[in-house]
Amino acid sequence: MTRRIGQRPAVAGRAWSACGPLSWALAAMLGPIGPGATAQSSGSEESAPAPPTLEETRVKMGKWIETQQIISKERKDWQQGREILTARVDLIKQEAAGLEEKIKRAEAGAGEANKKREELLAEKQKLDAVGTQLTEIVTEMEGEIRRLFKMIPEPIQTKLQPLYQRIPEDPSKTRVSVAERFQNVLGILNELNKTNNEITVNYEVRNLADGMPAEVKAIYVGLTQAYYVSARGEAGIGRPTADGWRWVSSNAVASEVMTALEILDGKHSPAFVPLPVKLQ
Repeated sequence: MTRRIGQRPAVAGRAWSACGPLSWALAAMLGPIGPGATAQSSGSEESAPAPPTLEETRVKMGKWIETQQIISKERKDWQQGREILTARVDLIKQEAAGLEEKIKRAEAGAGEANKKREELLAEKQKLDAVGTQLTEIVTEMEGEIRRLFKMIPEPIQTKLQPLYQRIPEDPSKTRVSVAERFQNVLGILNELNKTNNEITVNYEVRNLADGMPAEVKAIYVGLTQAYYVSARGEAGIGRPTADGWRWVSSNAVASEVMTALEILDGKHSPAFVPLPVKLQ
């Protein structure tokens, strides 16, 4: 027993030299080892517990080393986790900064959009006001055309009938756009202006002085004066009224009307032909 106890310092010395500077936890775990412990064991060998064997010491050393490795690994993992979290925080900060910049740009864009919207609304109000004025103007022009249409010569009425039918009966309920209505009105006015500066010849059927209808050849001077002559030499004069054209027999102008027709047909040299004209 004395020899075994005397060998403990050597074992302990090897353990200390192999493991290096161990913590006090290891000393507490191994129990009292050394000369003092040996002396105490010699005095009270029967009452003191048996010191740990070399194998037990190795097991405890292994547990302690394993614990240190676990602590080291946890510390390393914690360090890596902290670095990852730090990188994520930095990334989130960058994203937040980018979002703030986008928000600022969006707010600036929204302000510009609101300004543009206000400008467009103001422009729309102006256009609506102009549209209302144009609607009133074209409605008035359509009313004038309706009033004047009866005073237009029949051949021109027939020619303008397709355009005239496009005039809405009730302007307040029509679905035709103002632009189309203006186009229609301008088409009628252009044709009337063109006809008013021309002399046209047309074959028509008129009631003569005896009340019998006969085919005549009529000359229209613009839109306000016309003359006709039949194959039998019966003539008449036509003028527009509010209820339509009014034709009056006038055989006195038969010769002049015949001469004018021959000039227009190229059968007579140009000459001055006196015909009665009534201006209103």
